[in-house]
Amino acid sequence: MAKNLVIVESPAKAKTIEGYLGSDFKVKSSNGHVRDLSKKGLSVDIDDNFTPVYEISAEKKQLVSELQKLANTAEKVWLATDEDREGEAISWHLYETLGLNENNTERITFNEITKSAVLKAIQNPRKIDKDLVDAQQARRILDRIVGFELSPVLWRKVRPSLSAGRVQSVAVRLIVDREQEIEAFASESFFKTVATLQSSQGTFKAELDENFPTQELAKAFVERIENPELKVESIEVKPHKKSPNAPFTTSSLQQEASVRLGFSVSRTMSIAQKLYEAGHITYMRTDSTNLSESAMEQAKQAIVSKYGEAFSHPLRYSTKSVNAQEAHEAIRPSNFMTEVVSDVREEQKLYDLIWKRAIASQMSAAQLEKTTVKIKGTPQNTTLVARGEVVKFEGFLKVYNVVSAPEEEQEAEGRLPIMVVGESLSLQELKSTQRFTRGPARYSEASLVKKMEELGIGRPSTYAPTISTIQKRGYVAKNEREGVERPYIQWQWNRGLVSHNTLSEMVGGDKNRLVPTDIGMLVTQFLAQQFESIMDYHFTAQVEESFDEIANGNLSWNEMLKNFYGTFHATVEETMESSSRVTGERELGIDPKSGRKVIARMGKFGPMIQIGNEQEDGERPQFASLLKSQSIQHITLDEGLELFKLPRSLGEFEGEMVKANIGKFGPYVQHQKTFASIPKEEDIMAITLERALELIQEKQSAASNNTIKTFDERPDILVLKGRFGPYLKIGKDNFKIPKTAVPEDLTLEACIALSEVKPEKKAKGSTKRKK
Repeated sequence: MAKNLVIVESPAKAKTIEGYLGSDFKVKSSNGHVRDLSKKGLSVDIDDNFTPVYEISAEKKQLVSELQKLANTAEKVWLATDEDREGEAISWHLYETLGLNENNTERITFNEITKSAVLKAIQNPRKIDKDLVDAQQARRILDRIVGFELSPVLWRKVRPSLSAGRVQSVAVRLIVDREQEIEAFASESFFKTVATLQSSQGTFKAELDENFPTQELAKAFVERIENPELKVESIEVKPHKKSPNAPFTTSSLQQEASVRLGFSVSRTMSIAQKLYEAGHITYMRTDSTNLSESAMEQAKQAIVSKYGEAFSHPLRYSTKSVNAQEAHEAIRPSNFMTEVVSDVREEQKLYDLIWKRAIASQMSAAQLEKTTVKIKGTPQNTTLVARGEVVKFEGFLKVYNVVSAPEEEQEAEGRLPIMVVGESLSLQELKSTQRFTRGPARYSEASLVKKMEELGIGRPSTYAPTISTIQKRGYVAKNEREGVERPYIQWQWNRGLVSHNTLSEMVGGDKNRLVPTDIGMLVTQFLAQQFESIMDYHFTAQVEESFDEIANGNLSWNEMLKNFYGTFHATVEETMESSSRVTGERELGIDPKSGRKVIARMGKFGPMIQIGNEQEDGERPQFASLLKSQSIQHITLDEGLELFKLPRSLGEFEGEMVKANIGKFGPYVQHQKTFASIPKEEDIMAITLERALELIQEKQSAASNNTIKTFDERPDILVLKGRFGPYLKIGKDNFKIPKTAVPEDLTLEACIALSEVKPEKKAKGSTKRKK
């Protein structure tokens, strides 16, 4: 047996590290947390100073047993989980669960998985930092309390099966607030005027120094131009320096990967995790922009070698975040000399982004020259302004290939021809074009992370899971609107001729932007009204600061929870007793057929339209579910009444009617017992019989490909391929197939026997608080 047992978080990391250590070391993975708060009830004893009740998860019991055997035979155990609070907590849980001995247990950390970093960590062990553990423990307990006590309030007052979270609910509020800003914004139009001018050295563009608020003024200006006389009044040339950005933190990497590569926040973190575990980059959850001395020296060598001495400018960056604590370095390559690390396209693209940002941060600033030319002339003492920029020294821009060709080969965009003061210019063309003020933009995942970071909501390790959670819970959806066509007006002067055109452009396109759903809006409005402090941005940031104080040893975690819980629990009890149920009801008008009131509201199974009210008119109301593309806030009376035309009968096929309808999972078509979803880009009200049959046949074909085995004597029994492996289907019921069984070899008798095996019932946890 190996003398030393090293426990890390992931198998990939274990494999990498084991290659760096000798035969005296055995490296094993814990696969993340081995225990967590019990799923039975609250699992926090409020009356006993918030004592948590932990349990080993069922899927980890065998792993814990294996680790325990290895730990019992090892001379020394090294806990080498990640260096943030979560990693510290995992080490502490391992220490407690495995019953380790302090005398032969060491805690080691490294922010890059390289041989030198791992060996250095082995030479500099420490003990588990209980303050960091307590900070993580306080976060976990507080979030459990908030979710456990708030969720039942939502079940009773809004809709069953809802959930709330301390950080998640505030993130949703950001999106809801932004949507309300967009709704309140009134766009205004103006006319922007651009001239094409000719000098002795070439053509260029210049803008009028004012915009016209109305079409009449723009038209009058263009029509007054007869024999324009324009001269260069002044030329101002200013040197300008453009400095590189600091190396990546977690949030800035997520933002840049979204803008440059189109990656979601969770996708970015998943790819970064793989790069880290393979030893290619440093730890990817960090608030810090700092680079170590050795990293700066390594970067300098790479820059001088690749670009030359003039391009090197070592610089230490200070972290903006006051409470930066997730790691001691920014995200950077483990080896600056390595530019290619993976054959996997996504991994290489993200690594390239990280490499460029880190190495550019240690390079010289780009030296630019900005030129502003003012032009005066007729009509009415017109002032035009032209601006240009020339790169004199590339500096860090060399890394990004912004300037890669000799100056004479560069494109002329942004460049101005050589001119002198007093030089006469001729007007070739002038356009005054209608433009529109832009309202606030919806958040993308990346811009939401940026806003959360600005407000101090969450920390690097929480951004990605928070954004994933609010989408999974259905509070937020990614908008995929293509946009609509908008007309705009343009007045044009071209060598003495004035013309007027009405053109069009696509606006309102909003792909991959976060939009609150109806239930997201309703829950947010309810929580903001009833739990003002929980939903307050400043309060949420203060809670994060409290966790930082705990991590720094300046605050007791029990005391922090006690201060929070008293007021919070009282508000929960008061809300349960006194607040009314909320539905977000909105009256649309009167149904012309029945004369009954039509409302849009939130129902038990989602947003819907209701015709009539039994308490008001004595008749049972009619109900229809909204389409996913519709919302309570915006649906019109006509659109709502259209929904009552469902289900639509499309025609007969093989003696049975084909129908189109809306169900729990969205619009679908049905023939006999076959149901097929209607693609989201297709309109249920316009779908034809022919198209419906195509969808049904596609569904039947896919189902036949998923069938492993059938039985002629029992056609209701099927052995199928599922998302999570083979399973048995009898009628409407599904049953697990044991891993020891071969699906293709199952007999009819064996299938019936499997369906009769009753799964063990899980004990239900009490929801009552201990008195």
